[in-house]
Amino acid sequence: MESGRDTFPFPYQPYDIQEQFMQALYRALDQGKVGIFESPTGTGKSLSLICGALSWLRDYDEKKRQEAAALLQEGEAALSTSTTTSSSAEPDWITDFVQKKAERDLVSKLKEEDLKRKKREERLEMIRNNAQLKYALKRKMMRPFKLLQLSKEDQAEVPGDQEDEEHIVAEYESDDDSKSKSRLLGGEDEEDDELVEEHVTKIYYCSRTHSQLAQFVHEVQKSPFSKDISLVTLGSRQNLCINEEVRRLGSIQRINDRCMEMQKNKHEKQHPEDGAKRKRGPAKSVCPFNKASALQQMRDEVLGSVYDIEQLMKVGKETHSCPYYATRLAVPPAQLVVLPYQMVLHEATRRAAGVQLKDQVVIIDEAHNLSDTLSCIHSSELNGSQLCRAHSQLTQYADRYRSRLKAKNLMYIKQILFAIERLVRVLGGKVGQNPQSQNTQTGTEMHTINNFLFKAEVDNINWFKLQRYFEKSMISRKLSGFVEKYAGSGVTLHAQNSLNKENRRTEGLLNYLKTLKSNQNSASVAQADLQESAEAEKVLSASPMMQIEGFFLALTNTNADGRVVVHREGTLSESSVKFLLLNPAVHFAEVLKECRSVIIAGGTMQPVSDFKEELLLSAGVGQERIVEFTCGHVIPPENILPIVMSSGPSGQELDFTFQSRDLPSMVTEDTGRWVAR
Repeated sequence: MESGRDTFPFPYQPYDIQEQFMQALYRALDQGKVGIFESPTGTGKSLSLICGALSWLRDYDEKKRQEAAALLQEGEAALSTSTTTSSSAEPDWITDFVQKKAERDLVSKLKEEDLKRKKREERLEMIRNNAQLKYALKRKMMRPFKLLQLSKEDQAEVPGDQEDEEHIVAEYESDDDSKSKSRLLGGEDEEDDELVEEHVTKIYYCSRTHSQLAQFVHEVQKSPFSKDISLVTLGSRQNLCINEEVRRLGSIQRINDRCMEMQKNKHEKQHPEDGAKRKRGPAKSVCPFNKASALQQMRDEVLGSVYDIEQLMKVGKETHSCPYYATRLAVPPAQLVVLPYQMVLHEATRRAAGVQLKDQVVIIDEAHNLSDTLSCIHSSELNGSQLCRAHSQLTQYADRYRSRLKAKNLMYIKQILFAIERLVRVLGGKVGQNPQSQNTQTGTEMHTINNFLFKAEVDNINWFKLQRYFEKSMISRKLSGFVEKYAGSGVTLHAQNSLNKENRRTEGLLNYLKTLKSNQNSASVAQADLQESAEAEKVLSASPMMQIEGFFLALTNTNADGRVVVHREGTLSESSVKFLLLNPAVHFAEVLKECRSVIIAGGTMQPVSDFKEELLLSAGVGQERIVEFTCGHVIPPENILPIVMSSGPSGQELDFTFQSRDLPSMVTEDTGRWVAR
C-alpha cells in the first residue's frame, strides 16, 4: 500500500490545512507511528480525523482482503500439486503430509474468515437497507418481552437464608488460575457464545466527556462514511441502562452492583453447578432486557447505523434489549469504537468493556491534559471515615456468615481487616470508635510506597494475591449488597451511626419547631431537613470497599512510580491517605506497546517536547516512531476583520463579567445591535 493518498472523501471542499492534516494522519497510520497532531479550535479537526482515519481503514481492509484472496488461491493451487522434495532423513511421504496439513489448515482458516466476513457484511447490508426487516424484528421481540414482564410480576422475594446466598463469596483458591475465564457478559450461556466474534481491525476514538463523544458521532453522521461504517458508542451503565428498577438506585456503584447481580442470577439459572441440587423457592431476579436474541438484534441494529448515547437508549427501549451489553457485543465486528478516556487508559475498565488494543488504532482527542488524566485515573484517596466504615461493615459481614464461609475466604477477609486497621493507625486513630470524635495530630507526610508499607506494618502482605482475591471473589460487590440489604435492620453501618442517629432526628425536630416559632415557611425547611437526613443515610448505607480496593491496587505500583501522602486534619474522619501516581507513562506504555498506531490530537499540545518526554520517551517509544503535525487556522487573513468595541450604540460600556453578561440590556440592546450592523 502506498504511504500516502492524494484525495480524501469530504463533505465539502477541504481547506489546504485540512488536506495536509489528513495526508499526515494517513501516513502515520500506514507506517504504525505515534502521532502528535495539533490543530486549533475551528479548523475542522474532528472531520479531518474522521475522513483521514476512515480512508486509511477502508484502504487497509481492501488490501487485507486482496492478500487473503491471493493466499487462498495459492494455497488451493499448492494442494492440487505434490512436488515436495526432502533432504532430511524423514521419508518424503511424511514431509509431504506435514506440509499438506499446514497448507490445508491455512486454506481452511482463510475460507472460514472469508465466510464470516461475507456473512457479516450481508447481514449489515440487509439491516441498513431493509426497513421492513427492522420492523419485523421489533415486533418479534415484543411478545417475549411482555411474557418476561408478566413472569417477573409473579415473582416473590426469596426469604431467609436463600436470599443471603447472593451475598456470600464463593469458595476461593488463590493458586487455581485454570478456572479464571473472562466473560463479556459476566456469565454467558450457549446462546451468548454464538454472539461473540473475532475482532476486526478498528479505530478506537476516545475523548474526555460524553458531550464531546456525541459531537464526534454527529460529525461522523455528516461525513461521507456514515452509510457504510460500523460505529459503536460505549458508555457506563449509568448512561446506558434502560431498566428503571436499576436506574432508580441512583449512584453508579449501586447500578453496577445490581446489574452484576442480575447477570450472576441469569448465569446460575442457566448453568446450575454440577452435582448441586437446586433449592426450592421463587427464582432470583434477572434483567428482562438481557436476552441473547434481543441483544443480537440490537447489536445488528447498532452496527447497521450510526448512533450516539441518546439514540442508543431509544433503540434499546424499542427493541427491549440492553444497550450496555449490546454495544459491548458489537465491539469485535465494529470498525470505529467511540468511548471515554477511562475505557482505554485503565486496564481493568478496558478488560471489562471488551476492548482489545492488539494491532489496533487509538485516537485520543482533546489530549492536552492526557498526563493529568492518567495520573487522576490511577491515583486513589481514602479518608478515616471511609476506613472505619469499611472495617465495621466487613467485620459484621464476617460475623454473620462465619459458619458459611470457607477457610480461604476468612483468611483473606482477615487480611483486609488487618490492612484497614493499620491504615487507620497510620492516621492516628482506632477502628471501632467514632472517627469524628477521635482527635489526630495535624500534619502531612509523604512516603515512598515501600516506606509507607513498612510504616503501616503491612509489608508482609502479598498485595498482588490480595488484589486477585478482590477481583475473583467480588467481595466489594458482595459487601455492598449486604450493606444495602441490611441498612436500617440492626446492622450498624458506621461506628458513629447509632450514636448520631437520634441526634440527627432531634436536631431536625428542633429546627422544625424553631421555624414554627419564627413564623417561617415550615414545609420547605422541614423538607430540606428530611432531604439532608436522607442524603446522610444514603452516604452511610454505601460501602466504601470499592475505593479501598482501588487504593490496595495502587499499592502494587513500583516504588519509583508513586508516592503515598498521609494527611492528618485534626480529626480522624477528615484525615486521609492518598496515593499519587508520579509516572503516568508506566500505564500509557501498555497502550503504546499493544497498538499498531496511536494518534494524540488536541487544539494545543505545547510544549510538545515536555509531552514527548513525559508520556512517550519515558514509555519506551523511540524517537523514530514519533511524528508531529502542527497547523494554523483555516480562515485566511483577508476574511478576518478585527474590531475593538468598548461601548455599545447606546453609549453603555460593554461589561461581560459574570455578574452582567446575561443582562438583557447587555446582550440584546448593545451587543446585538452592534452585531446586526
